[in-house]
Amino acid sequence: MRSALRLISLVLISLALMLLGADLISSLDKGGEITVRSVEQVWAMLSANGVASFKIWAQHHWPPFALHAFDVVLTLPGWAVTGVPGVVLNFLAGRAPDGE
Repeated sequence: MRSALRLISLVLISLALMLLGADLISSLDKGGEITVRSVEQVWAMLSANGVASFKIWAQHHWPPFALHAFDVVLTLPGWAVTGVPGVVLNFLAGRAPDGE
């Protein structure tokens, strides 16, 4: 179980670092203007109409408070949404005892 949590946390932290690096490169390309991509912007880069389609589906199947929470998550920076859970999972997995 500990190995699975550590692997998942590694993947999440690696993804967060990639997204942070992409934001850094974009900021340098724009002459130093800070660029931070939200989850919605990253999702739109992967699938052009994926966000809109999911929002339409969610409006029919989710309660209003969940839609609001989903909109809040979509506005967060992409690196934060993957990095923070990755770090938390890594701490939850803990270190292996010396015998393992």
